[in-house]
Amino acid sequence: MKKPWDGRFEKDTNELVEQFSESVSFDKRLYKHDIRAGVAHAEMLARCGLISESELVQIREGLRDIEKEIESGELELQVPLEDVHMNVEAALIARIGDAGRKLHTARSRNDQVACDLRLWCRDAIRDCTALLTNVQRALVEKAEEHRELIAPGFTHLQHAQPVLLAHALLAYVEMLERDRQRLADCLVRVNVSPLGACALAGTSLPTDPQSTARELGFDACFANSMDAVSDRDFAVELAFDLCLIAMHLSRLAEEWLIWSTPEFDFVDLDESFCTGSSIMPQKKNADVLELLRGKCGRLYGDLMALLTALKGLPLAYNRDMQEDKEPLFNAADTVQACLSVAAELVRTTAFKEENLTRACSEGHMDATALAEYLVGRGVPFREAHEAVGRAVRAAAADGAGLAELSLEQMREFSELIAEDVYRALGAQNCVENYRSHGSSSPAEVGRQLDYWKERLPR
Repeated sequence: MKKPWDGRFEKDTNELVEQFSESVSFDKRLYKHDIRAGVAHAEMLARCGLISESELVQIREGLRDIEKEIESGELELQVPLEDVHMNVEAALIARIGDAGRKLHTARSRNDQVACDLRLWCRDAIRDCTALLTNVQRALVEKAEEHRELIAPGFTHLQHAQPVLLAHALLAYVEMLERDRQRLADCLVRVNVSPLGACALAGTSLPTDPQSTARELGFDACFANSMDAVSDRDFAVELAFDLCLIAMHLSRLAEEWLIWSTPEFDFVDLDESFCTGSSIMPQKKNADVLELLRGKCGRLYGDLMALLTALKGLPLAYNRDMQEDKEPLFNAADTVQACLSVAAELVRTTAFKEENLTRACSEGHMDATALAEYLVGRGVPFREAHEAVGRAVRAAAADGAGLAELSLEQMREFSELIAEDVYRALGAQNCVENYRSHGSSSPAEVGRQLDYWKERLPR
């Protein structure tokens, strides 16, 4: 099969090399972006007088026909042509002849590939952002459903302080919001057109790459042609952002896996999101949560593959950069799948209110509230902390909670403790007494819920 560089070579490309170096098996998903960029480039060439209006019409119509044929499966892309870009060009030339041969005027595969990948990244950011919002919405809905339910809060996986369950769920909404912001920020650097940089040095032909950038919806045009074809920072940045999304989902998955165990028994996962065992009939396995946790590792590998491929590359384009697509495509595909399943998992999961309430009576989670009660009486915090620590030790020895100690027992640890101390103790009182900004108080959680319901409308 004829190559676009055949003029220089006498020998055919070795079949092993063709199989080894092809990228069409994975970059074929860029065909829409390649055709869109091709049309925009042709329109620029016509504006600059490098092709005629009739040639522009032929190119535009030919590219749109090719897009339909690829989409329908009628046009089969050929491995000997290496990539989607050469396949599209060869198909165009076969259809319209010399007009098709002019499309590559003032364009290299180097800036062409970079442009297509940026267009694809832009779409991936849009899709991931929508899916992120859907997961946030599911968490807010679940938080609203349980806005008054108190749950044990943990540090070091030990009982710490009582919190509203809604507060804990909204913590993940905040994480995902940072992910949305990072994607929006990444888009600023993605949305710069490299088209017109050519191979690395630009061109001696009269072109207008700024107009092409505008036509393709880019916010800016490249400033340095060598950097334009060398830059894959945007791909690494997007992969990193996707890793953080996966990490946040993995954290939620790990917590809910723990909460689904008989030892905790806080959540009841819907059977449609669980699997059984091939040998143990009683099993209800939280496989979806485990996969959400497990796929995070694949994302980290994708990021490392990108970073390693780019490490030490000299200017400008090097074939190593072909290795950017598979990890980036995989990262986006994996995160989008994770976000899709996570939203429905959240919506279908039930929380066991009685078990959560019962767990709040364990572990002396009102100890900090007692220390703060003493601080309110003028006791230095470190002194209050020590006194309450002794009270906890005494209560634990009796198998009792702090609220079950008598006033006389309480006063053994501080003479400043009075009858009103019991209004500070117990999970319900703890939650009702929170008052700081962003805390787990009913008022603050209600404010947070109102904010997210307005920000994330149905």
